[in-house]
Amino acid sequence: MKNYFELIIVLLLCSSISCTAQKKEAHTSTSVTFQFNTDSLLHHVKILSSDAFEGRRTGTTGALKAKDYIVSKLKNLEVKPLVDNYEQKFSFSSRKQDYQGINILGLIEGTDFKDSYFVISAHYDHEGIRNGQIFNGADDDASGVSAMLAFAEYFKKNPPKHSVILAFFDAEELGLQGSRYYVENTIVPLESIKLNMNMDMVSRNDQNELYITGARDNEAFQNAIQNQKASDDFKFIMGHDGKDGKQNWTFSSDHGSFFRKGIPFLYFGVEDHKDYHRPTDDYENIHPEFYKLAVQSILSLFLEIDAMKL
Repeated sequence: MKNYFELIIVLLLCSSISCTAQKKEAHTSTSVTFQFNTDSLLHHVKILSSDAFEGRRTGTTGALKAKDYIVSKLKNLEVKPLVDNYEQKFSFSSRKQDYQGINILGLIEGTDFKDSYFVISAHYDHEGIRNGQIFNGADDDASGVSAMLAFAEYFKKNPPKHSVILAFFDAEELGLQGSRYYVENTIVPLESIKLNMNMDMVSRNDQNELYITGARDNEAFQNAIQNQKASDDFKFIMGHDGKDGKQNWTFSSDHGSFFRKGIPFLYFGVEDHKDYHRPTDDYENIHPEFYKLAVQSILSLFLEIDAMKL
């Protein structure tokens, strides 16, 4: 009889352990349907942040290689050019040096609000080579560039309701020069641009947090953000807007150029990490699972806002 009761206890314990393991497995394998090829997403970051691109500093051979790479991918994804060969060239002086920059501009025509535009942006330049060390800029901002290519992949089969301009800006690291030039030379009427969604550093965070700046005064955007729940392993946080005691990011990247023109913006970025603007911002240091969830969440948020008439 004693052996019988011991057997019952063992069976109950095994059943409990099995159920706990199943629950744990179910929790850690949160099902996320990615609407783009995640292998391509990671591949583009790896390529653009490789030594072959020499840190992509504006006006260098590495930057031109990055420009050619992005343009080739836009052509493959059948994105129309907004300007001839996608290239908006501009010149400027910074730090006692003259530069030639090139913005890359693609167009996705909307199905419902063709004459209303969202500008989705990321900068493709970085710091280049300093003291013999290459600053590859995997998170800053090859991550944003690759995210935009993921958007283009999605739009190929699922056109947006609003027209979308994909703006890969140059010379962000030299004072937002590319986006400054663009907002003065928008190609489409400035008043027809309803929103800028800017991605700059979206591929790594130890707390699995991605901040959104720009939604503070827009209730519809706030509600759309709160509706996003891709995974227990990822979360949006609204902030860094000058009202929460944190560093104000309103002018920290290319969205600042749009804000100065009175255009609403949503900026997506992580807080600075130990490899920010250092030669160690390499592909090996991004967080792939977080990055994939971040891009999917930004895309899902875009789709909800795109359904609104702005």
